[in-house]
Amino acid sequence: MALADRAGLVIGVDHQEEMLKKFAQAADQRDIAHQEIFGDWPANSAEVPVADVAIAHHVIYNVSDLETFAAAMNSHAKNRVVLEAPTRHPLANLSDLWRHFWGLERPEGPTAQDALAVFREVGYDAKIEYFSDVPRQAVSLDKQVEFTRIRLCLPASKDAEIREILADRVEEPRELAAIWWETQ
Repeated sequence: MALADRAGLVIGVDHQEEMLKKFAQAADQRDIAHQEIFGDWPANSAEVPVADVAIAHHVIYNVSDLETFAAAMNSHAKNRVVLEAPTRHPLANLSDLWRHFWGLERPEGPTAQDALAVFREVGYDAKIEYFSDVPRQAVSLDKQVEFTRIRLCLPASKDAEIREILADRVEEPRELAAIWWETQ
């Protein structure tokens, strides 16, 4: 919503009702006209109007077919496509814990650079810019332990060990990337 005050209308597309509600609330708080469309992108792209700029926020790591995703984004943008994402997969920070608890080496990718390479390979003159951002809200250690336990498929009996490991971590700024290309 950082630039939404310059828009006549912002359109949110998501397969989670709760995310659409938060999107609508954020637009209402800024007195910005908005429209919400429930469903999976790009499967529901026929329902979505064309916009001056098409933006995808923190979703590319959930996309199984980047070429189709990019084509749908491109066809819905009059001027530019912008994709914001972490520079590396959001769960890559758990790699050391997979090694600790399960002896598994997790891959370093995918990364935003990998996505950029795909977009360029399929014909977009994509660019990338990097920036840092601090997390919007602190997450309690209890919630971090629970999230980590679930992600690592561990029993609750491992909570104390997880807590000990996580308690020593310093929260770093999030390293993000904006991948973009002109559509004209």
